[in-house]
Amino acid sequence: MPTNEELQELVARLAKRDPMRSEATIQAEVRQLLLTGGLNLAEQQLTVDLETQAGAGKRIDIEVGFTVIEMKKDLRSASIVKAAEKQLRGYVKARSEASGQRYVGILSDGIEWRAYHLRGEDLELVTEFKLGSAHPDGPGLLLWLEGVLATSQGIKPTPAEIEQRLGASSASHALDRASLKALYAEHGNLPTVKLKRQLWANLLRSALGTQFTDDDTLFIEHTLLVNSAEMIAHLILDLPVTELAPATVLRGRRFEQAQIYGVVEEDFFDWVLEVPGGESHVRSVARRLSRFDWAQVEHDVLKILYESVIGAETRKSLGEYYTPDWLAEQVVETAVTDPLAQRVVDPSCGSGTFLFHAARRYLAAAEQAELPLAQALTGLTGCVVGIDLHPVAVALARVTYLLAIGRERLTAPARGPIAVPVYLGDSLQWQQRLDLTDFDQLVIPTGEGGQLFADELRFPDRMLADAARFDRIVSELADLAVRPDRTPGTVPVGRLTALYNRWAVAPEDQGAIAENFGVLCRLVDDGRDHIWSYYVRNLARPMWLARKENRVDVLVGNPPWLSYRHMPKEMQETFKDLSVERGLWHGGKSATQQDLSGLFIARAVEQYLATSGNFAFVVPNAVLDRGYFEGFRAGKYYTQSEKVDIAFHGSWDLRRIRPHFFPRGSAVVFGQRLTKDEHAKALPAETERWTGKLPRGASAWHAAKPYLTREPAELVRGREDLSESPYKPRINNGATIFPKVLFFVEERDAGPLGTGGGRVPVRSQRSSTEKTPWKNLSALEGVIEQEFIRPVLLGESVLPYRVLPPRKAVLPLDGSTLLDSENPGLDLYPGLADWVRDAEAAWLAHRASDRMTLSEQLNFRHKLTAQLPGTPLRIVYGKAGMYVAAALVDDPAMVIDHKLYWGTVNTLEEGLYLCAILNTPALTELVRPYMSYGKDERDIDKAIWKLPIPLYDAGNDQHARLRELGAAEQERVQSMGINESANFVTLRRRIRETLALSPNAEELDQLVTELLDQ
Repeated sequence: MPTNEELQELVARLAKRDPMRSEATIQAEVRQLLLTGGLNLAEQQLTVDLETQAGAGKRIDIEVGFTVIEMKKDLRSASIVKAAEKQLRGYVKARSEASGQRYVGILSDGIEWRAYHLRGEDLELVTEFKLGSAHPDGPGLLLWLEGVLATSQGIKPTPAEIEQRLGASSASHALDRASLKALYAEHGNLPTVKLKRQLWANLLRSALGTQFTDDDTLFIEHTLLVNSAEMIAHLILDLPVTELAPATVLRGRRFEQAQIYGVVEEDFFDWVLEVPGGESHVRSVARRLSRFDWAQVEHDVLKILYESVIGAETRKSLGEYYTPDWLAEQVVETAVTDPLAQRVVDPSCGSGTFLFHAARRYLAAAEQAELPLAQALTGLTGCVVGIDLHPVAVALARVTYLLAIGRERLTAPARGPIAVPVYLGDSLQWQQRLDLTDFDQLVIPTGEGGQLFADELRFPDRMLADAARFDRIVSELADLAVRPDRTPGTVPVGRLTALYNRWAVAPEDQGAIAENFGVLCRLVDDGRDHIWSYYVRNLARPMWLARKENRVDVLVGNPPWLSYRHMPKEMQETFKDLSVERGLWHGGKSATQQDLSGLFIARAVEQYLATSGNFAFVVPNAVLDRGYFEGFRAGKYYTQSEKVDIAFHGSWDLRRIRPHFFPRGSAVVFGQRLTKDEHAKALPAETERWTGKLPRGASAWHAAKPYLTREPAELVRGREDLSESPYKPRINNGATIFPKVLFFVEERDAGPLGTGGGRVPVRSQRSSTEKTPWKNLSALEGVIEQEFIRPVLLGESVLPYRVLPPRKAVLPLDGSTLLDSENPGLDLYPGLADWVRDAEAAWLAHRASDRMTLSEQLNFRHKLTAQLPGTPLRIVYGKAGMYVAAALVDDPAMVIDHKLYWGTVNTLEEGLYLCAILNTPALTELVRPYMSYGKDERDIDKAIWKLPIPLYDAGNDQHARLRELGAAEQERVQSMGINESANFVTLRRRIRETLALSPNAEELDQLVTELLDQ
């Protein structure tokens, strides 16, 4: 094996374009890199063959495994690339057809590396890598090559390795996704594929509301994820997925033989088996996943795979963020006090993080109690159960459940049968017809469109008690319905006799079985087969658990955080009805901020939790102190049919932990369901506040714990009787000057002839933060009359006690009148007129909707003209930020942007008084509970004025002292030597550090706290 220095030298040679170096030399060096670069070829018994025969007198430059490489001396010529791609296409096509395997083609000159796959008859570029000449990235190239070749073995599935080798930026993912995308593009209109996609979309629409976009790309990514999870399930058991038939893998035949049920089965995503080329795709994915040693899993790695594959923007739009392992582990440890005796359900299990830790906790207790393995696993599957409405989450959670059990237990001879209890179901039961379940039957509606079936399937309640037995009966019914020897239009009930005998079906239940068999046969005859047993078996379990006699001891999890404003109209109506009935609806201005999480917990407790049972849920931090969660915190969830009282035990406030693990502040709430004779206990204002900064890679609790501090704290909740500041009516939001490219300008050279008096040559000021379509526009240029170029303060212009130089913008303001092309007065100013008409044309061509003219956009809600005429002295502060930053503005011509709030002050003394209050750290801490949540409490807006900041009174000694200290601190900041062109975040931090060391800091904090302490 060569040393690292020798490999670096080899890569450095490849990265240099030496005209004297021949193609054969480059080819030899690439072969040496493949053999000595740690790509595991020898262990895989793979050779690197040069000049292999390809027929018709042609030779493949390099062939290794299922990859062919075409070498060229220099790929900078488009004609050379085109000819080489044509040649490579022939090689890939011939090898793929001969082997039945998916081949990849690489085109390279040693510097540029391009990987292709065959899409139909065409060669398509999928992923590429380029070596830099100055600092060639040898490890990066080898990682890219390994992703294409898939030759490593025994990789430990850590979060970093999964993200690096299987994530969205990896060569492996690019190739597998491109292959699947091509299959779907060619065969997506097949009836069975269309049906499965429709069912997938129906479920996600119910789960995610308007945040879900019915998109082919997402369906393809979900298919790849679920297929991958199902292969990982096989690899956990050390089953050779690369040697098994793809149908055996994706339909779980080996799991059936091993008597492990409910893990891999026919579902929405096995459509790849029904299209030409699908099996080759499955084998290729299997090779890439086989590189990992899945027996070494230490946490919920399927969550990492999901977050690595589904892009951050997509996850954000869907509201999909999974709980970190360390938090789930600690929640489970706190809530599950007697794991062998308590039955635990996660009603929104996601990828299975809580299930993983609940299962591990149960198995540790079972080992300590020396329970036999078969007894322990039977007990586990009866005690730890998961439900989710997201089909991808369910597929991942089932594999996570297996990972929690571990290969050693799963492959032990004494294991016994296992039915993994993770179900696809609607825990909230939005649309279930519960009135039909009172007659000792489970009823599943089966219509099309908004529903999933056209008939109804009815099962006697008693059949559901044994989950594994019920699953097998339904699965066999579906298999009988799709048998090719059944004549269409017939219902051969005689074939059910063997099923009755095998599963000891009671005579009184046989009629229901026969009726359901008839429904399944009709579905098959309508061309809608394969999926129904999967769907029926999953919907049954949540409804069965909702029976009083089947309720559980502990509920844990992270319910969906779906805002009311993102729900479709029908869901909004149902949400409101259910919330009003249970006393959860707040209404008023905050109605759109209400969140599904509170109702979800109330419904989960109502349906699944036994009296005296406990719960622990991760929730938005707003649950702790926002007014619109007041009904939830009261703990009284009453309906016409049932009275549910909760005793809350406390909460964890997690807002102060860094880095953030959700897009909004989070918390954990704990409680207990009370008996009918006990009375509700509201969520206490006392909480446990967690603070700390976690290092990267702190997944487990033992790794996170040393970095976290936990201490008692008091929550500040909004009070209806709290007097707001009399300053509140004075405070206004700035103007929305957008799009910036049409207004903000920089001066340009007037040239040798000049522009005449009172006119300024300008062009659009460009920024790297511009968004499409505006960043693609050409800059506007013009010579504008001086009075229409206004100074503008942006959010980034304001520091504590100081403003940075303003930006310049062309604003068509004639006094207090906003001019546009419809106003005859515009043509009195030719330079401005040309600019405005060019800007309006650009706006009309690229605006997102046709509802507003450019003038209406600029003066949205009169936020621009409300600033005119300008007043001599104003206070301004930032709309958002971790800390309030305020300063005084004494230029009446200054225009304030919408990232700032402003208000007029009567005197300099009043302004200094307000600056002293707003810039004091104590004020930021006092206002945090009133701020809306993002990742932090960053949305300051007008929340400041919910505090009772009194009007300045020169005769009040406290006010006078604040004014004196404000003047001293302003002078301190103004005298600081700072680089005004530096990043405003850096400047704000520097000023805050200076103010924190000021001799006045402690007194200011004390004065502000006393002033506002009500």
